[in-house]
Amino acid sequence: MYRSLQSVLAIFVQILPVLILVIIIMGFSNYFLKPKTVSEHLGVESGVKGWILAIAMGILSHGSIYVWYPFLKNLREYGMRNGLITVFLYNRAIKIPLLPVMIFYFGPVFVVILLVYMIMVSVVEGKIVEMLVHRGLVELNV
Repeated sequence: MYRSLQSVLAIFVQILPVLILVIIIMGFSNYFLKPKTVSEHLGVESGVKGWILAIAMGILSHGSIYVWYPFLKNLREYGMRNGLITVFLYNRAIKIPLLPVMIFYFGPVFVVILLVYMIMVSVVEGKIVEMLVHRGLVELNV
């Protein structure tokens, strides 16, 4: 029993910084992100700028995806488009720290083609999600 309590405590100590980070990010997002700001940059009227921003945010985001779900939900409530959320999640697969390893094993040409393909397909996926939601074929409940 004592060992199990030690294991639980060790896991809690490992998770605690992530939980604190989530609370801080949510606090900053609630303080600084206003619905008008989100709708300008990530809303229906955001245009190409919104797509580029979602791609960049997805590529630059790190850590566990579970940390990002509450943040994305918050942004969605403020007016972020469903397609941009899709693009963000899709582009999380591009890991900047792993790019040198990919280049070493597969070569720079392959990596560049793969990244361009992934980014283009993420936008196609985002457009498909928006079309399905707009036509009422899919209902997204968060």
